[in-house]
Amino acid sequence: MPDISRMRQEYVSKGLHKEDLEETPFKQFEKWFNQALEAELIEPNAFTLSTVGIDLKPTQRTVLLKMYDENGFVFFSNYKSKKSQHIDKNPNVSAHFAWLGLERQVRIEGKISKISKNASMKYFLSRPKGSQLGAWVSHQSKVVNSRSILESNFDEMRKKFSKGEIPFPSFWGGYQIVPTYFEFWQGGLNRLHDRFVYELNENQEWNIYRLEP
Repeated sequence: MPDISRMRQEYVSKGLHKEDLEETPFKQFEKWFNQALEAELIEPNAFTLSTVGIDLKPTQRTVLLKMYDENGFVFFSNYKSKKSQHIDKNPNVSAHFAWLGLERQVRIEGKISKISKNASMKYFLSRPKGSQLGAWVSHQSKVVNSRSILESNFDEMRKKFSKGEIPFPSFWGGYQIVPTYFEFWQGGLNRLHDRFVYELNENQEWNIYRLEP
């Protein structure tokens, strides 16, 4: 077994300073997201979504960000999945983007809700046909005995919808996270990382402050 206690990665970035920050966390996120795209990181829109069920046990999974603006962050899912069951009972979630190639992380906390059916349908119709079929085939988070069953179901669904457009599944759609808290983390020398928080106050204004590493 390798001795992982000796693994070290020294961060060499120039750090993050308050005067470098954008006025709003959404603009700061956009700035960093565009830089992650320019750096050609693998799937920079991938983030870890954390939810908590009624049993108070947290669960995480990686999902893909598909839209964002100053109203929130949108991803898509089966509405009968485990994450959806958690969300139905507890709308408080967190999202974590790890852009380690740039020595950066972004952590977001907020509340989540479904987007409109029309918005979900519009995105569904923009997806490749294979992805549209996959939404119909996958009973997300359910036990399945083998991959061959999935492939067989996929073939059946492809034949069923071989003529015309693939219909929009009513059990699938988008969620939007409306943030109340952002943390922007930039790796620093000697583990003195730079951490800045934007937190929404009672007046719906963003307070900005630094955290110790």
